[in-house]
Amino acid sequence: MGQPLADPLSAQFATNPPRELPKRRGTELLLLAFAAFIVTLALVLVEANQEQELTLSILWLGLSYLGVLTAAHLAVRRWAPYADPVLLPCVALLNGIGLVMIHRLDLAEAEQAAQRGSEYSPEVTKQVLFTVISLALFVVVLVVVNDHRTLTRYGYTFGLIGIAALALPAVLPSSLSEVNGAKVWLKLPFFSIQPGEFAKILLMIFFASFLVSKRDLFMVAGKKVLGVELPRARDLGPILIAAAASIGILVFEKDLGTSLLYFSIILVMLYVATERVIWVVVGLTFFIGGCIIAYNLFTHVQQRVENWLNPLGPRYDELGGSYQLAQGLFGLGTGGVGGTGLGAGRPDIVPAAGTDFITASIGEELGFIGLAAVLMLYLLIAMRGMRSALAVRDTFGKLLGGGLAFTMVMQIFVVVGGVTALIPETGITAPFLSQGGSSLLANYILIALLLRISDAARKPAKRAKPQQPQAPIAEAHTVLVQRPPAGGSPNGDGRTA
Repeated sequence: MGQPLADPLSAQFATNPPRELPKRRGTELLLLAFAAFIVTLALVLVEANQEQELTLSILWLGLSYLGVLTAAHLAVRRWAPYADPVLLPCVALLNGIGLVMIHRLDLAEAEQAAQRGSEYSPEVTKQVLFTVISLALFVVVLVVVNDHRTLTRYGYTFGLIGIAALALPAVLPSSLSEVNGAKVWLKLPFFSIQPGEFAKILLMIFFASFLVSKRDLFMVAGKKVLGVELPRARDLGPILIAAAASIGILVFEKDLGTSLLYFSIILVMLYVATERVIWVVVGLTFFIGGCIIAYNLFTHVQQRVENWLNPLGPRYDELGGSYQLAQGLFGLGTGGVGGTGLGAGRPDIVPAAGTDFITASIGEELGFIGLAAVLMLYLLIAMRGMRSALAVRDTFGKLLGGGLAFTMVMQIFVVVGGVTALIPETGITAPFLSQGGSSLLANYILIALLLRISDAARKPAKRAKPQQPQAPIAEAHTVLVQRPPAGGSPNGDGRTA
């Protein structure tokens, strides 16, 4: 009769071996094909409603878009086979809808340029190029970051680079950094870039690694005030630094949206790490106090708040007034529930309709139903990201995944909140939808990191090899070993064996 296995877990696996989770890469490819079909159909509707000639070029555009996405799918299949199969198709559909809307705005601008007797260079060509570059960077991140935990080695380095990138536009002259009143750009000879888009990812990596190593400090309670355990004064450093950085962005770069985004990300990651609501209360108190001070000191902050409170006020058509916000609200009202139809509205009337106010353009032509569907795609990305963050086995992955997923939700909240006058207008662009290369590049890096974390979460854990069964000590045989005689050989003949 054989000896029983010493390890109960090994005994379970011996009779019921664990099954490997399905990779779902075929599902991902099918969803990508469906996204490409929707984008192609949307292009047909735009061309038809704009009375353009329908040619086979639209079909080739759709197939080309599917081909680029298939290349990204093959990269995921090769380097992150267990990654979430829903994230990339949702991103592809959002990116495609953005390309369709930018193309629709190009048609309107080209028509107006023809009436003026001038030429117009379409913006959608640049956006397609940025999409290809972004997907190439997406693949590079998947290949280089083969384990998200390796990022903790460079946490402080990433933090230093992120702070430098965030502060760089503020210290540069306005001629090299300012666009439409916001100093968030770095103007280079051949292109412009927003360093803050990449700084947010670097700072999230830094804060995730910092909170993992210093989590116990933030769990210690200080004095009790009105029954609430306040944090110790010496532990408020990260919150004070975050508040100072956020207010500094608001003051020197004149960018309310980025300030709100950064501070909210830091607060959420701190709450996830400690599960103490008091940190959120203290952080919001600092932030609100800083905003009140900034409102009383700086006129551009006062102007944003005035535009928000009264979009049709006396400064409606003045420089820096609320004309853009009012036109966006009119467009949303025109679209109603069902929308005017792709290519049948007038979103080109709204200034910056392809960047800051692209959600207003979508709301006008696709209506409340279409805009709600777009917002559901963002919510789906965030939910799947949060699910991966909860399932991953290491604390750093949980914090980083939660921060990345929350960033997607917070960005779209700030964008849509500003367009609908829920909060003061901001300069943040909608991820994957808006025209611009910096946002697209940074957000594809974000999605690549989320896919890497989801791959680690869904990948089966390596099972330790079962130990060989050993007999109990009571049943083990005893072997007696005789000591050899001193100075002689065991054989007694003076020779060694």
